[in-house]
Amino acid sequence: MQGEIQLPLSDCGVVALDYTGNAGIATSIGHAPQAALIDPAAGSVLSIVESLTNLVGANLKDGLKTVSLSANWMWPCRNKGEDARLYSAVKACSDMACALGINIPTGKDSLSMTQKYGNKKVVAPGTVIISAAGEVADVKKTVSPVLQNVKSGLYYVDFSGSDLQLGGSALAQSLGQVGDKAPMASAEVVKAAFNAVQELVAKGLLLAAHDISAGGLITTLLEMTFANVNGGLDLNLDALGTDLVKVLFAENPALVIQVAPGKQSKVERILAAAGVKFVFIGQPQSERTVTVSHDGEQYMFFIDHLRDVWYKSSYLLDRAQSGGRWAQDRFENYKKQPLRLRLPKGFTGRAADLGITGSRHERTGIKAAIIREKGVNGDREMAYSLYYAGFDVKDVHMTDLMSGRETLDDVNMIVFCGGFSNSDVLGSAKGWASGFVWNENAKKALERFYARKDTLSLGICNGCQVMIEMNLLNPECTSQPHMDHNNSHKFESAFVNLTIPENNSVMFKSLSGSRLGIWVAHGEGKFNLPEGTDKYNIVAQYSYKSYPGNPNGSPRGIAGIASADGRHLAMMPHLERAIFPWQCAWYPQSHKQDEVTPWIEAFVNARNWIAARKG
Repeated sequence: MQGEIQLPLSDCGVVALDYTGNAGIATSIGHAPQAALIDPAAGSVLSIVESLTNLVGANLKDGLKTVSLSANWMWPCRNKGEDARLYSAVKACSDMACALGINIPTGKDSLSMTQKYGNKKVVAPGTVIISAAGEVADVKKTVSPVLQNVKSGLYYVDFSGSDLQLGGSALAQSLGQVGDKAPMASAEVVKAAFNAVQELVAKGLLLAAHDISAGGLITTLLEMTFANVNGGLDLNLDALGTDLVKVLFAENPALVIQVAPGKQSKVERILAAAGVKFVFIGQPQSERTVTVSHDGEQYMFFIDHLRDVWYKSSYLLDRAQSGGRWAQDRFENYKKQPLRLRLPKGFTGRAADLGITGSRHERTGIKAAIIREKGVNGDREMAYSLYYAGFDVKDVHMTDLMSGRETLDDVNMIVFCGGFSNSDVLGSAKGWASGFVWNENAKKALERFYARKDTLSLGICNGCQVMIEMNLLNPECTSQPHMDHNNSHKFESAFVNLTIPENNSVMFKSLSGSRLGIWVAHGEGKFNLPEGTDKYNIVAQYSYKSYPGNPNGSPRGIAGIASADGRHLAMMPHLERAIFPWQCAWYPQSHKQDEVTPWIEAFVNARNWIAARKG
């Protein structure tokens, strides 16, 4: 998901290999089934090239030489002419990969893509889906497809080397046609363009980049503006050809890049030196349209209207899954809930200013324990967040507590981490909670821990559900709080805004008044507070009270509550998954140099509170 309003526009997925380095792995896919109906060889070539134009925005370690491919063949073999078409497609795929100097070490064949319905036989179009992967030198240099609304220039970079063709395009398909000539791409052109763009990425010369594939150039340009709420594009496309329909809708492989002023001449020199064809096509504008000038005529595309048209198919699918009301709410509200940040007063983004000495440190003597059950998946990232903030962290499984191997007597903080305890088949962490309730060793260890006055606890997601289920936060209340299914009755996974109100909490008090971005991933996250929300110490609220900004329907957008004394906190969102800016789905460009996000401050506050009591 990309941009201020989190739309599915990512060309590739980039994963960091660890928390302290820059290395990572990038993956992407490419396919061209419509083009393959015209020419199976073209389908293979275009699938490979699309996987590469999707991948090129990641800072790969050694450019094109880094890439490996996987080919998933789906073909209706044993039908007239299809075996020969498959042979042609495989040969073209092999030839293109060899010419590019990259390998295809693995793949999968599904060669019986035919289905009968009574006497009617339906034959799937022969398709190869190419998955590309490569090692990333620096995950933080990955270029987003989202347009930055700053003074800059846009360029069309050719990855095809052939004339524009409408065959196999989305435009042709929408008109009930296939066409008789598909685009093609030259291996030499692709290789030169890919490595030249990689140089631009490595040198930090690009503000945004988005590939041209399904839908053609106009779709690419609109998608670059969709995830924003302001601004548009002013373009002149005369240099791309005389036939405007082909210019806008042909799916010849290419890339649109955004380059900041002062860097444009350098970018042009690098592309020209590599022999790459490129054209300056325009710049951002304040008006909320994509304005296209061509051959003396001007055409206006209204971004917000076309974004709803683009989104509608997702809405129709969502309606079948979530029901009419929630799908409608999502469709109406997605563009009204942009991510906005308000950082805590005095926050500098520098780790040292929070007393964090580095990613490796000597033992501090301030101990925390990660408590986990079978199936949880948030333990490593939570452990690292605590360690990075200055804790000595140990891993405690429920079997350790049940057997008596672990007592919690030597730790000052425990964290019930997030995930899917017992695969969630026993409900919202009820199975996990029963391990404490019905095992004497685990029960006594927890009772001793909570009886002490020098302890803190935190529960995230499944861990929050555990703390609520065992009533660890509000034992003074007559009626016990509990967690309900999300209103949508769907698992909700998203990056949303969270507001931290003025609160009495050890971890969150210094964050009061801030508004931050955070991950949610849960199916039962709706707080049910039977004694009324005013009776509870609310420490976190979703910034938007309506769905999907409030992903579960909690009253007042409640996302987290704490005990009356502020020592014990339970929340559904995952702050441990957003302690670094590069972990966030969106972080403001004005703070792109930040080393850490404010979420790490919560863990530092916990460390300092315990340190003060240890003397």
